[in-house]
Amino acid sequence: MSALSTTPDPPYYAVIFASTASSDTADYAEAAARMTALAARQPGFLGVDSARSDGVGITVSYWETEAAIRSWKAHAEHTLARETGRARWYDRYELRVARVEREYGWRR
Repeated sequence: MSALSTTPDPPYYAVIFASTASSDTADYAEAAARMTALAARQPGFLGVDSARSDGVGITVSYWETEAAIRSWKAHAEHTLARETGRARWYDRYELRVARVEREYGWRR
């Protein structure tokens, strides 16, 4: 990604997905790009920030409501990607959902 997400004024929700990659990452980049594009079309999606280095990835997606998060989790193609991730792409992952109460930033 080339830029950070621009989110609305809080409150909103952040889904923090942290993972360690397995040795089988074939097709992972394509699937991750597809999930980002698909999530962007879901009602309630606000944006995503992602970084990967040395086998560790952190992706934070932003959502208007918890209902929007649940809907994304239940999406059929996302479910298939999650199952593939467990079977092939990840050694471990942790997912955390947080309500964003305040935010601030800085730009040059």
